[in-house]
Order: sequence, then structure tokens, then C-alpha cells
Amino acid sequence: MYNIIPLILILISLSVIIAISVRKFSVLANLDTENIQQEKEAKFKERIISNRLKRNFFKWSAKLMKIIRPVGDAAGKFFKWIYKKLHELKEDYKSEENVLSEDDIKQKIRALFDEAEAFKKQDNLIEAEKKYIEIIGLDSRNIKAFDALAHLYFERKEYKEAKQTFEHVLKLKEDSGETDQWPQTYFDLALVCEATGNLDEAMGNLGKALNLEPNNPRYLDIMLEISIINKDKVSALDAYNKLAEANPDNQKLAEFKEKIDQL
Repeated sequence: MYNIIPLILILISLSVIIAISVRKFSVLANLDTENIQQEKEAKFKERIISNRLKRNFFKWSAKLMKIIRPVGDAAGKFFKWIYKKLHELKEDYKSEENVLSEDDIKQKIRALFDEAEAFKKQDNLIEAEKKYIEIIGLDSRNIKAFDALAHLYFERKEYKEAKQTFEHVLKLKEDSGETDQWPQTYFDLALVCEATGNLDEAMGNLGKALNLEPNNPRYLDIMLEISIINKDKVSALDAYNKLAEANPDNQKLAEFKEKIDQL
């Protein structure tokens, strides 16, 4: 009975730390939400980081349980140290941000992109994610960083986060007036929906992409594949005819035609 009490104390302490981290340092000390102009962007970024904390909570708590001995006094000192470090990280970031000029920020963002790409080449997506989030902390409307973050989540098969981030990218593009960039994001959203089995929503996003770029072979190819999966012969034939016209050398046309005939 007495051996269980310290364990309970540790679990309670862990929960308190996670709650404090999510509520007060939801951007992992890389984002200063007080300086973000748009409230919806702040909520969006907090959702990303909160989800990330929740994903890692059980993994890290399991490791901590193996390391920390069930001694209440020692556990209390440990969690006080963690809280202090989180506080220091936030204060360090705020102090650094206050002295950065606009040119310094642009230069740092370029450096962070380079670091993120280097981590991606090493297949270290966790560190790459941190760099993109740090960029967003410096520039809350950086479309390139959000788009890279969304593709990173898609690559890690974290489809919920990928979908939320791509949707935010689309809103940023709409706000900026970058209409020529909308089709690609609709297509990216379609791929996420396809991966999660939400084929109707995938078709809806593909339709929006094709309304803007009617003859894009990549969009038509995926539209055709999903139509065949849905056994929608009308949509499949329509996509097939457009694809044959846009890309007559496509090696998959004969295979597609055979599958359509079997519907």
C-alpha cells in the first residue's frame, strides 16, 4: 500500500506539469502568443503544439517512470526543476526576440529553413518540426513554414495534424490573394483525405483543384483512381477522357480503361 503512494504522487505531478506546459507554454517556448496578431492563428498553433505534447506524453512518462524511483521528496525536486527549465526557455526566447531587428528575423528564418532541410535529409523529422515551429513563432503568417510543416505531418502519417495545417495554409493563401497557389493545397488536402479513407471529401477537394486547373494530369490521375475505388463510372469516365486528352502518353491509361469497363 505504501509503495503505491509515491507512484500516485509521481503520476499526479506528471499530470500537473503537462497541464502547465500545455496551458502556459503551449508553443514549447518557441512561440510568443502575445505577439501574434490574429487570434485564430494563435489558437491554431496552440492546437498543433498541444496535440504534439499529448502524442508524446505517454512515451515520455513511461521513460520517466523507469528512471525515477518512487520517492516522493525526490520526485518533487525533479518536477520543480522541469518547471524552472520551461520558464527559463520561455524567458530566453522573449529576451532574444526583443532585440531582433526585422532584418535579423529574416536572416534567422532563412537559417532555420536551412536547418530544417538538413534535418529532413537526415530523416530527423522531429527536429525539423521544431525548426518550422520556431519560424512560425517569428513570422505567424509564413505560408512556406506552415506548408512544410503540413507535408512533414503527412510524411509521418499524422493525418489529423496534416489536414488542420493544410487547411490553415489555404486560409493564409486566401488572405494573401495567392490564387495561383490554391490548387496545390486543395490537392494536398485531397491526398490527406484519401489516406484517411474520406473519399467523398477527397473528391470535393480535387474538384476545387480541377476547377482552377482543369487539365492538370496529377489531379486527374488521382480523381480517376478515387472514382474507380468509389465505383463511380460516370466520374471515372469523365476523368479518364480529360486525362487522355491532357496526357495521352500516360502509361496507366490502358489499365484505367480496363478497370472502368469492369465497373
